[in-house]
Amino acid sequence: MTATPIRTEGLSLVALAQQTRTAARQLAVQPADVKNWALTAIADALAANANEILAANAADCEAAKSEGTSSALYARLKLDQAKLEGAIAGVRDVAKLADPVGAVQLHRELDAGLVMKRITCPLGVLGVIFEARPDAVMQISSLAIKSGNGVILKGGKEAVRSCEALVKAIHQGLSQTEIDPSVVQLLTTREETLALLKLDQYVDLIIPRGSNSFVQFVQDNTRIPVLGHADGICHLYVDRTAEIAKAVKVAIDSKTQYPAACNAIETLLVHAAIASEFLLEAAPALQAKNVELRGDDRTRGILNITAATETDWSTEYSDLILAIKIVDSLEDAIAHINTYGSRHTEAIMTEDLTSAQTFRSQVDAAGVYHNCSTRFADGFRYGFGAEVGISTQKMPPRGPVGLEGLVTYKYEIVGDGHIAATYSGTDAKPFTHRDL
Repeated sequence: MTATPIRTEGLSLVALAQQTRTAARQLAVQPADVKNWALTAIADALAANANEILAANAADCEAAKSEGTSSALYARLKLDQAKLEGAIAGVRDVAKLADPVGAVQLHRELDAGLVMKRITCPLGVLGVIFEARPDAVMQISSLAIKSGNGVILKGGKEAVRSCEALVKAIHQGLSQTEIDPSVVQLLTTREETLALLKLDQYVDLIIPRGSNSFVQFVQDNTRIPVLGHADGICHLYVDRTAEIAKAVKVAIDSKTQYPAACNAIETLLVHAAIASEFLLEAAPALQAKNVELRGDDRTRGILNITAATETDWSTEYSDLILAIKIVDSLEDAIAHINTYGSRHTEAIMTEDLTSAQTFRSQVDAAGVYHNCSTRFADGFRYGFGAEVGISTQKMPPRGPVGLEGLVTYKYEIVGDGHIAATYSGTDAKPFTHRDL
């Protein structure tokens, strides 16, 4: 396909993508110590440019306020000192992870002198389109470099200044190393987003981070494979045998620890046998955290709260709003989750191990948890160093996508004049198929 020429720092988008692909091919063969050196240099440059980055983010935040940006989007956009330092620490953590490239997954003798290996290798060039979350620039760039991939980033328009300051610092860090800074590129306009989706000659994987409708739009407008990160409509189900105090604590954390996150719960399901006792304790605790509660008719028979509508069950609030529904059984809870959930992360509070196992095996989601907060659905918390996103699709990679989700593999066979004809026909020689 031929993309519409878009100007980006003096280059058409096609030229920029070609440049990134060339740089990625050079990066793909670099040893681990060179990539780790580059990540350390990036972290140092980000720290050295912290004031400039924070100033750029402050300007983005001020503009977002004046435009009436939602509180959820604003929370994701804001990059304060602590958040920046945490992201920089994440870059350094990625440098400490094992190199995912060059791992031998299979080593097999097909016959004497004919040996096959399956070896991990980079994907090539990633196209990552994300919302107003500037810290994603640091996470994604570090994972791309460590996995030997180039990356073309497209952040939300609300975060343009922040993203530009971050990529400038990343380029500054890379310029001190053997790695071409062109492995990380930034796009800034909507027109470039549309053109990026046409670059199937140069981009190997598109990772969209946004709503279901946005992910669907991307899938409908590209021939490039898409790793979808869609809505986070997550649930917590409080079963009849749940410990009340424990369940209240987990519910509060799952909703309020960072409500703008995609792994925060949007709906609370409660077994009828425990509903009155649990809700009379949980509701005041949630309301003390400024959570607006909405409930079905049975819930409103216990609590004086706003009525929930059908729309609430399929809404990702990304805010301090929580829908509550009373169910009669574990089966009803599972049916509700599989109907309205987004296959992201779902949790059950129960002391019945059989119920917990049934929940984990029957709920269709990338993450299924027992007696803990949904907020643990995160690449950093999983020990991945960082993540490029959380995939809600069924084909792997699924859930938080770290380094292992950014490599593929190739088969290498080494022989000594071997030919296939030797192993076919009436006098065919058998293969040994011996693992080495």
